Amino acid sequence: MTVHLRPLRIAAHTEFVSLVVMLANLATAHLKPISSLMGPTHGCAYLFVVIATWRLKQTTTAAKAVAIIPGIGGLLALRLLDRSRTAEGAPSEETVDLRS
Repeated sequence: MTVHLRPLRIAAHTEFVSLVVMLANLATAHLKPISSLMGPTHGCAYLFVVIATWRLKQTTTAAKAVAIIPGIGGLLALRLLDRSRTAEGAPSEETVDLRS
């Protein structure tokens, strides 16, 4: 059975990028519109990553634990999920079968 991690990948990257943008904004101009946009974006992406990671059946305890870390938890969880999938012999998502 193939597990599609694409929504989790998108949410994890969104979570990380929104955190970087918020921290850069805080360190520089501290523009309120950027904070107003990136705060909820980061929060929604963070919640999506945590819930999506916990709902996957093949998720390890370590992946569930690191998913809770704000900002980089989603990327770390994806890394652990990829490692566990390749250890089980499942093809990675990037593998394309060109046979027709």
